[in-house]
Amino acid sequence: MKIVACIKQTFDTEAKIVIGGDGQISGEGVNMILNPYDEYAVEEAIRTKEKDGGEVVIITVGGDQAQEALRYSLAMGADRAVLINDPALANADSHAVSVALAKLLSDKEAGFDVIFTGKEAVDDGAAQVPSRLAAKLDIALANVATGIELADGKVSVTREIDGGTEDLEMALPALISAQKGLNEVRYPSLPGIMKAKRKPLDVISLADLGLSVDDVASKVEMVSAELPPARKAGQKLTGEIDEVVAKLVELLKNEAKVI
Repeated sequence: MKIVACIKQTFDTEAKIVIGGDGQISGEGVNMILNPYDEYAVEEAIRTKEKDGGEVVIITVGGDQAQEALRYSLAMGADRAVLINDPALANADSHAVSVALAKLLSDKEAGFDVIFTGKEAVDDGAAQVPSRLAAKLDIALANVATGIELADGKVSVTREIDGGTEDLEMALPALISAQKGLNEVRYPSLPGIMKAKRKPLDVISLADLGLSVDDVASKVEMVSAELPPARKAGQKLTGEIDEVVAKLVELLKNEAKVI
């Protein structure tokens, strides 16, 4: 079985975000990590291999630094990794990323049985790549999965929907995007980290995929970003209970405007 996990390297969720003078998010000095939702995808890919055999291939689109997220995934237990690295993809949107991934998965990495992704990336929250990629590959899709069972060339998925859950059964190949809680993500062991340094990590360009700059031209451009306004300091009300209640009601009505 060939099992693929598509991942993204993102800002550390604990990092302090800084907006540069050009209105863009500054990555200077910010720690980069494997997208948290993608950790569940990698974990599920490895568990599938442990249960059914095969190989786990980790794929991402990014710059040189993205190799860190790939090596982390390899340390968790994946077999090999592929980085699509090209200057034309420096500010790639969901469309451009899905085009590059689809070309790789329909050509050099064809023959996959199942693809796992996170449900979204925490940096932009677009949640578009899984759906776009499945559409381009013309395969079944289940988003926001909280339970997965593969057997007999099919996959049963429990996924979140508004107000509840939905159970699906799909024929393979299929793409499944992982929600938090799908599994318990393992930490790389020291032997795993050492082995990851020797595992294959291929770096390919758009030319290697037979794609041009026009093929991956982004459809969306982020013009600028700004931080939300700083929260005002809270107020501490003291005094007799009747006075405090009256003051609280006044503040809720005139300042917070919630009553």
